[in-house]
Amino acid sequence: MFAVPPGTVAAPADLTTAHPVRIARELAADRGAWAHLLRYDPDQRWFELITRTEHHEAWLLSWLPGQHTELHDHGGATGAFTVVSGDLTERVVRASGAEVLHRLTTGQSRVFGPDYVHQVSNTGQDPAVSIHVYRPVRAPMRTYEHDPVHGLRPRA
Repeated sequence: MFAVPPGTVAAPADLTTAHPVRIARELAADRGAWAHLLRYDPDQRWFELITRTEHHEAWLLSWLPGQHTELHDHGGATGAFTVVSGDLTERVVRASGAEVLHRLTTGQSRVFGPDYVHQVSNTGQDPAVSIHVYRPVRAPMRTYEHDPVHGLRPRA
């Protein structure tokens, strides 16, 4: 442990170099910046761009029970998402075909790099909200299929 001298002031975060998870967590904590944008769509998960800079972009998403993404990657983008409210499940499929499930609750985050293949879903009974940040910006998503025989392969 170390002591911080009295009167020490932390410098504000430089978001041009901050990791996407830091940006997502800071945005999640600043509900006043995005709460007025939040919507729910009964037919599909809803999303809205919160901010875009030359260094990153951030999206607000809502998930009603049963809503999910396809199995996908984010091209060459690095990113992160933070659960603002509710619960989400992330299914990660590795190149080897191994699958890992991550159950996320309010306040938890996941990070990803280029070519990271995952699926996010709301398998709970309550709505969920999350913030997703991509660096440099959201690249075109590629969707995938995965089965035990053929493994992971891009969807045609």
